[in-house]
Amino acid sequence: MSDWVGVVLAAGEGRRMNSKIPKVLHRVGGTPMLSHAVEGLQQSGVERVLVVVSPHNSEAIRDTLGDSVEYVLQPEPLGTGRAVMQCADATTGASDANVLVTMGDAPLIRPDTFKMLMTRHLNSDAVLTLLSALDSEQRDLGKIRRDSSDSVQAIIEAADAEGEDLGDEVNAGVYCFNASWLSKNVGSIPASSNGEYYLTWLVEAAASQGRTIETITTDNAEEIMGVNDRISLAAAEAAMRHRTAEKWMKAGVTITDPASTYIDVDVVIGRDSVIHPNSHLQAGTKIGEDCVIGPGALIRDSTIGDSCRVLLSVVEESTLEDEVDVGPYSHLRPGCYAESGAHVGNFVEVKASRLGRGVKLGHFGYVGDADVGANANLGAGLVTCNFDGARKHRTTIGEDAFIGSDTMLVAPVTVGKGAATGAGTVVNTDVPPYRLAVGVPARIIERSPDKPASDAT
Repeated sequence: MSDWVGVVLAAGEGRRMNSKIPKVLHRVGGTPMLSHAVEGLQQSGVERVLVVVSPHNSEAIRDTLGDSVEYVLQPEPLGTGRAVMQCADATTGASDANVLVTMGDAPLIRPDTFKMLMTRHLNSDAVLTLLSALDSEQRDLGKIRRDSSDSVQAIIEAADAEGEDLGDEVNAGVYCFNASWLSKNVGSIPASSNGEYYLTWLVEAAASQGRTIETITTDNAEEIMGVNDRISLAAAEAAMRHRTAEKWMKAGVTITDPASTYIDVDVVIGRDSVIHPNSHLQAGTKIGEDCVIGPGALIRDSTIGDSCRVLLSVVEESTLEDEVDVGPYSHLRPGCYAESGAHVGNFVEVKASRLGRGVKLGHFGYVGDADVGANANLGAGLVTCNFDGARKHRTTIGEDAFIGSDTMLVAPVTVGKGAATGAGTVVNTDVPPYRLAVGVPARIIERSPDKPASDAT
C-alpha cells in the first residue's frame, strides 16, 4: 500500500461538544478518537498520513500525535471539500497514487474495513470508491442516490434529503480517490448556500463525467458512527467497550458482565483470567493469566503478573509479580512494585515503594517511599512518616522484620534484617538487625542475635 496517501479530516470545531478539548481528542476506549483513525489507516498499510488541522486545535493535536503523521493547516472552517483542497499538493506526488480520506471523529471504523475499501478501489477502474451502510437511524449522514441500474449518482446531504425516497443507504464519509483525478477536480467544488465546500460534490462530478464509482457496504452500521456531541460520544464508547470485551472473551478471558466492565483498547489480558463487574482496566495495563480482577477494581497503566487478585482496589502505574493479592479497599499509587507472593490487604495505601517477596501488609496502614525486604510482616496501623514538610525521605525495612501494630517509622530510617518493633513504637533512629525497638521515642533492647524478631521480650 505504499502508493496510498491517507487524509484524516480533523479541523472541525465541534461546537456541540461544548468543550475546551478539541472534539477529535475526546477519548473512546481510552484513546483519542483521532488516534483511532490514524492508527486504523496505518494498520491498513497506509504509510503516509496527513491530518488536516485548524488554528484552534493544531497545537493540541500535534502534542497528541507527534511526528507520526504530517500536518496540513486549514485556516478557515469551510467544509470537507476545502479541507481536501488544502492537501492537493501533498497528495499528487505520483501519477498512480491513491488517496484514502476519512474522518477524525469516526473512531469505530476497523482497519479491515479500510483494507476492503482499498482493495475494491485497486481492483476496479473507479476514480472514487466510497463506504456506505444500511442504517435508517443515522440522521446526520447523507443519503446515497442511485439510478435504475444501481449506479451511484450523488450523495444528498441529510438536510436536503427530506422528501426524497432514497432508502436507508447512508454515506460513511470514507472515500478512496484516484489522486490524479482528485487533483483535477477538487478545485471545482462549488460553495454551498452556507459558504462551505462539500467533498460529497465529487460523487456527482464523477457520475456526470461517466467515471466509475464503486462502493463497499459495511454490514455493521455501528462502525460508521460519528461523534458530534457527548451523547454520541457515550454511544461510541459503549460500542467500543462491547467490541473490546468480545475480543478478550474470544481469547479465553471470562468477563462476567461485559456491560459493566470497562477495558481500554490497548489493555492486554492473559488467558483464564476473570474480570468481574465494575472493573476499569485503563490504558497501558497488562494482566497476566489466571488472575481475578474485581469486582470494583481500577487498574491504570500497570503490569499484573499471573495468578494475582485485585479486589475493590486501585492500582496505578505499578507492577505486581505473580501471586500478589491486593484489597479490598486498598490503593497502590504510582511507583509501587510488589514481588511474588506479597499480600496487601484491607485499607492500605502504598506509594513509590517496593515490597519484597512474601511481604505481608494485611491491615490499614501507609507505606510510602519505602523498600521492604522479603517476608517482612507489617502490622496494622503502620505509618512510614516520609515527609518532613519540605522533602520526602525513604524508609528501609529488612528481610524477616516484624513491625508491630501502630508503629511510626520516621524517615529516613532503617529497620534491620530480622528486627522488630513493639506496638505503638515511634522509630526515629535506625534499628540494628535482630534487635527490638519499643517506646516513644523508641529505645533498642538487647537480645540474642540467634533469636527471630518474634521471640523478643
